[in-house]
Amino acid sequence: MINIGEVIETNDMVEKENLDVRTITLGISLLDCIDSDLAKVNENIYNKITTLAKNLVSTGKEIENNYCIPIVNKRISVTPIALVGGAACKSSEDFVTIAKTLDRAAKEVGVNFIGGYSALVSKGMTKADELLIKSIPQAMLETDLVCSSVNVGSTKTGINMDAVKLIGEMIKETAEVTKHLPVSGCAKFVVFCNAPDDNPFMAGAFHGVTEADAIINVGVSGPGVVKTALEKVRGENFEVLCETIKKTAFKVTRVGQLVAKEASKKLGVPFGIIDLSLAPTPAIGDSVADILCEIGLERAGAPGTTAALALLNDQVKKGGIMASSYVGGLSGAFIPVSEDQGMIDAVNDGALTLEKLEAMTCVCSVGLDMIAIPGDTKATTISGIIADEMAIGMINQKTTACRLLPAIGKDVGDVVEIGGLLGSAPVMPVNRFSCDAFVNRGGRIPASIHSFKN
Repeated sequence: MINIGEVIETNDMVEKENLDVRTITLGISLLDCIDSDLAKVNENIYNKITTLAKNLVSTGKEIENNYCIPIVNKRISVTPIALVGGAACKSSEDFVTIAKTLDRAAKEVGVNFIGGYSALVSKGMTKADELLIKSIPQAMLETDLVCSSVNVGSTKTGINMDAVKLIGEMIKETAEVTKHLPVSGCAKFVVFCNAPDDNPFMAGAFHGVTEADAIINVGVSGPGVVKTALEKVRGENFEVLCETIKKTAFKVTRVGQLVAKEASKKLGVPFGIIDLSLAPTPAIGDSVADILCEIGLERAGAPGTTAALALLNDQVKKGGIMASSYVGGLSGAFIPVSEDQGMIDAVNDGALTLEKLEAMTCVCSVGLDMIAIPGDTKATTISGIIADEMAIGMINQKTTACRLLPAIGKDVGDVVEIGGLLGSAPVMPVNRFSCDAFVNRGGRIPASIHSFKN
């Protein structure tokens, strides 16, 4: 039985503490759209998306109105396009036509983003995978709503360094060709190790091949809710601190569970997972860095930051799994620099460096996210940063990712304005020593000893 106190508490979370359902993401399998004729593939993709997703946005708005819970984004994820287009696409330009079809379908149904312009290459690349990766700069230039991702490593297979090298070059090219756009194409591309099949968050969402024909996944967020709860237990010991985070995460996840069940019922699509991720926004009071400060740090990046983030991430997961039997996706704490005012302040104050962020990714839910780097950073250096991050994921059996933004024409200390939920990012210094010989070796870094579990 829900009592009036719980209703008031939830209202306060929404109105004062920035609780929101960050996204309802409809996952759609495009495996039945495969054809050897490119025109037919594009027709199949457009028809399937616009049929299954035609009521997604209106359903989200209806749930918002019924429950007074903000649903910030309505999104779509699809089967990795390298798989769908492989039989028909003979060039990178062919793949770009599919990107444009995805964009057109997304605009038709009114969603914010569509993810799945992706390839899974952790052990090797097919010709289609390579063509898709090479097409990403042009695809990001010619579309508005398409998000792209590539999985280059896993605990079971190791790290595909040929793909890592190619992606470093591709990121540089994407930054250059989209530098005149309001949002850099690099902000809509992420590279993964151990990418989950059911992630509802962009830019990394894709519909895994083991998923049903269509599925509803919901991402819920509330850094401000956690911070407000922790303000009430200042000075208490770690047991009290952890219990407070866990109980708060439980309440936030229940909100997501309610929305997911309603969306599933109204759309006639099975419910997949709840992703409880503390995903910050540029709004004041909606910051993961501020939670770390509330835990006891002067600034994010101070000694103790990695331990505080590990504690936070773990308790969020523990609270989430008690609230829903189907917690999945990434679920934990995100640390995107451009989207978190507290992180931006820490960078500007000299408390937070790229190296410290990398250490933090060992215990958070994603990786090096929305980080602006000097525009003249070499492609091999970008590949080296990616390789480091992928190694953390492979060895630690966790998801890690990189979303790096080479800021063309800008240097350390300059600011890149991205806009909207993506915020702005101070350009951070990158180690200038060369890793060229390492990146250019080619081949694959073998799976770690932790992969032998059978």
